[in-house]
Formats: sequence, structure tokens, C-alpha cells
Amino acid sequence: MSELFTPITLRGLTARNRVWVAPMCQYSATDGLPNDWHFAHLASFARAGVGVVLTEATAVVPEGRISPQDTGLWNDEQTAAWRRITDFAHRQGAAIGVQLAHAGRKASTRPAWERGVVGPEEGGWEPVAPSAAAYPGLLDPRELTPEEIAALPGAFADAAERALAAGFDLVEIHAAHGYLLHQFLSPLSNLRTDGYGGSFDNRARLLHEVVDAVRARVPEDYPVIVRISATDWLEGGWDGDQSVRLAGTLADKVDLVDVSTGGVAPARIELAPGYQVPYAERIRAEAGVPTGAVGLITEPAHAEEIVKNRQADVVLLARALLRDPHWALRAAAELGGEVDWPQQYERARPA
Repeated sequence: MSELFTPITLRGLTARNRVWVAPMCQYSATDGLPNDWHFAHLASFARAGVGVVLTEATAVVPEGRISPQDTGLWNDEQTAAWRRITDFAHRQGAAIGVQLAHAGRKASTRPAWERGVVGPEEGGWEPVAPSAAAYPGLLDPRELTPEEIAALPGAFADAAERALAAGFDLVEIHAAHGYLLHQFLSPLSNLRTDGYGGSFDNRARLLHEVVDAVRARVPEDYPVIVRISATDWLEGGWDGDQSVRLAGTLADKVDLVDVSTGGVAPARIELAPGYQVPYAERIRAEAGVPTGAVGLITEPAHAEEIVKNRQADVVLLARALLRDPHWALRAAAELGGEVDWPQQYERARPA
């Protein structure tokens, strides 16, 4: 029996299996509104057997978008637009979560396929960050004031409340890939000397405040998960030891740690299948919190091995699903797992 295709329960949510869709930015929204592209993109996974679909990084405030084309969840119009997508996912038997994000100093950029930045004269904005230190090649950010930092947990909590109204089954707080919450965690980007900089506890303070604010605004049985970058891959940066320590302090607040790496500054990373899995395994073992593994996991047998060997509790796929949205259906057939096929596709189910 395939363990990849066994259910997993986080608080009041039981996902049908452990194949999850990692957040993937689409750079296709207007005014933060998901549209037909987002529906088709996310629905293609929901109808094809995955356990949980996670949306792209969805900004909690307009200036928190990576690009002007990012989705958002800061107003009621966006809440209503997301509802169409969550309703469809539920009809297919999939759970769906939203990744709540703030880009910080990596904001106001062009779509990934264009590269570059969008200045204020083109409809962009001045990024904000823990410190007035730019990511190489991007706009110079302004250092956040203490009053602005104090407002951030409420912005995430407001978005979480809208996520409930939009029909999302869980929220993921984005503290990875060099975006704002990761910028506070990493000593490479956080140069503050007040209560939000310097020591480990100070650098982790904002993330804890965000998690606490979100947790206070959602029901007790509602899952809250967090994505982190387990290492900056750079000397003097955020690393595996700090990630284990952070996960341990979050263990009674969050229901799963989605473990990625990198992004706070350019770094040389040796890529290989499952290159980030050891971090998920270590955090799971040492911090005592469920984890998700992500990163060049493409083959069903590899994904099965990760879950079976307790290296992680779920596997998140991104590019593999772009290449084959029916990956979960194919994997279930290869591994002997149980998965619901859409009735419309039953004639294609392998004998």
C-alpha cells in the first residue's frame, strides 16, 4: 500500500493524500484579483487527485506584492473572486490553502519572464524592509518604522479572516525565499538594532507575532502552517540550526513546517533531486513538528520513499505538476495508491 496516498489530518482538516501543490506565482492578476487563468491553473490540480492545493504568494497588503500582477487578499472583492476557485476544488475532493505573503524588499518587480523592477513612475512602489539594504538588482527599500512593524501582524490576521470567508481550508504564512518575514529572520538582511534585530529571538519576533495574530483570528480546528527557508546557503546567514530552533518554538502554534531553502541573497546552490529533503527530515526529527518536503522531487517512487522513511509528512510539487498536472493520478497508478479519478476521465484509468 502506498503511504504517499494515505490521508493526513491537521487539526480539523483531513487531506486525502500527501501530494500537495507548492505555491507557484503566476504574475497574471490585476489589482490582486485572481481570474480565469488562476482558476484554470489551480483547478487543473484539484481535479487530478492531489491532497492540498496551495495558491501562489498572495499579498496581505498592496505593497506586499512581489509584482503588480500578484494576487492579494486585502479586500472583499478579492475574497469573492477566490471563492469560485475554492468551491471548485472542494467539489473535486481536494483541500485548498492560501499562502499569505509580504514581499518586503523583493517587491515591485516585473513578472519572472521579464525580469527587472517596476519603478513608481510605471505603477510600482517603494519597497519596505527590516533595513534599508537592497536585494542585488532590485529597488532600494525603506526601513520599516516600529509603528509599521506593529501593524503587520494585523494585516496577516485580516487576510486570514478573509481566507476563511473565501473558503480556504488552511493558511500558509510565507517566511521563506527572501521575502519580508525571512528578511527579518536572516542576519544578512536584518541589520536592525532594536527589538526586531540582532539576537535570534529578536529576529524571530515578527514571525511569532504574525503566527499568534493569525492563530487568534481563525477557529481552533483551522490549520495554520508556515513555509521557511531552512538555510540561506551563505556564511553568516540563516542556517539549519536556527531553523530547527525556530520550528521548535513554533511547534505548539503551527501544524506543519513547509521546508524550502534560499532566496534572501544570491547564493550558489548545488541542485540534485531532493536536495532540500534533509532539512525537512532534521526539523521533523529534532523539533517534533510535521514537515513538508519540496525541491526537485519529480518521480513517484522518490516521493513515496520520502514519506515512507519519515523524512517528511507531505511532499510538495511545483514544476513537476506544471509539466504533468495529472502527476498524482499517474503516481497512484504506479504505486498502487487509491485516488479518485474524475468521472469524466474514468475511461483513461489504467486497468
